[in-house]
Amino acid sequence: MNIKGPKILFVLPFFNGIPITETVVISWGIILLVFIIIKYLTWNMKKKDIKVPQVLAEKIVMTVNNLIRSSMGKSDEIFAPYVAALFIFSLLSSLSGLVALRPPTADFNMTLTWAMITFFMIHYNGIKYKNILGYIKGYFQPFLLMFPLNIISRLVVPISLSFRHFGNIAAGYIVSKLIYLGLIALSSIIPIFGKCIPILQVGIPAILSIYFDVFAAVIQAFIFISLTITYISQARE
Repeated sequence: MNIKGPKILFVLPFFNGIPITETVVISWGIILLVFIIIKYLTWNMKKKDIKVPQVLAEKIVMTVNNLIRSSMGKSDEIFAPYVAALFIFSLLSSLSGLVALRPPTADFNMTLTWAMITFFMIHYNGIKYKNILGYIKGYFQPFLLMFPLNIISRLVVPISLSFRHFGNIAAGYIVSKLIYLGLIALSSIIPIFGKCIPILQVGIPAILSIYFDVFAAVIQAFIFISLTITYISQARE
């Protein structure tokens, strides 16, 4: 089992070779899965005689819109698609560990990419709604000497967002694999009916997955979008 990092599955023969890791392949698989789910939920939508998939799709949209309204305001619903995409992609990426895949969120490149997108959205909205002078003025508030600290606080945002998500998922993945390997070794020294049966691997890993793969996945996805909403909202004030 690989706990060192994402494997390089193959190399594309362009620009002196572009390595394609399992993170890339699994991520595209998740994108395809989300596309199929969305097409299923929104297929043949009607105003009357609504079926269960359409009800579920409308419920998801309403939930995300309500979250944006309560956190940022009704005029900021334009961010709902980004927040929803970020949440579902983060959640499914982390949950992929349940099917013996290496979670893309356990790769720092993935979470850093999301954090950088959020970082640019923060500053783009800060300039858009405060104009360039008001945006620059914000670095000197509440007084002039705060300029260095304000610079640092803004630059640390993508690092904080990406490391928090990556660290929790990667740590859970590594701990789960180490425990699983330990149970294999322990089973090999406990003979049952004269044979080494890996009985300890049944049940215990599943219980650990409830926390490391399910609970942590939901919590980290929600924290990531919550901080994204908060930072963008502050930039637009």
